[in-house]
Amino acid sequence: MIDSLTVATEAVVQTATVIQESGFVTFMKAFSNLAIPFILFVTLILGFAKKIKVYEVFIEGAKDGFDVAVRIIPYLVAILVAIGMFRASGAMDYIVKLLSPLTNLIGMPAETLPVALMRPLSGSGSLGIVTELINEHGADSFIGRLASTMFGSTETTFYVLAVYFGAVGIKNSRHAVAAGLIGDFVGLLAAVFFCRIVFL
Repeated sequence: MIDSLTVATEAVVQTATVIQESGFVTFMKAFSNLAIPFILFVTLILGFAKKIKVYEVFIEGAKDGFDVAVRIIPYLVAILVAIGMFRASGAMDYIVKLLSPLTNLIGMPAETLPVALMRPLSGSGSLGIVTELINEHGADSFIGRLASTMFGSTETTFYVLAVYFGAVGIKNSRHAVAAGLIGDFVGLLAAVFFCRIVFL
């Protein structure tokens, strides 16, 4: 009798959790599907309200974007070569082993540490690591969800400094490195904190 009551209680708790999660997931999917169309619609309305020729301004911006793309190619090649050398040298694995005791203290799986280390350097490199983690552990696993959240919560700080600052001729980055890395660190901690609340 007690065993069947325990099983029934656990089933009710699991059902409530699934309903709660599915409601949250449904809300987030609806929100994310509407976010970009809403931003585009508001941009067009504000442009028309301020009597801006939206299409002409868009074309001018596209032309400037092409020029910027041509200017950043040397910086892009340099940063990608440096990242490739960093990963191929085995330095990433060594740093992960060194820092894994610290990550265990905050409840961050050691498997996600390469994402945290690579994200300030390269978006494509960190995306490759996230993809590997999702393929290995599954998209609905805690590691997969945490890696995805970390990827979205941080920025490619050194990539931005090397490519975009170089493209516009900024040689003295001043406090940009410190501010970017502090932002990345806070984003990583927040990702771990909120993922542990929502997904565990």
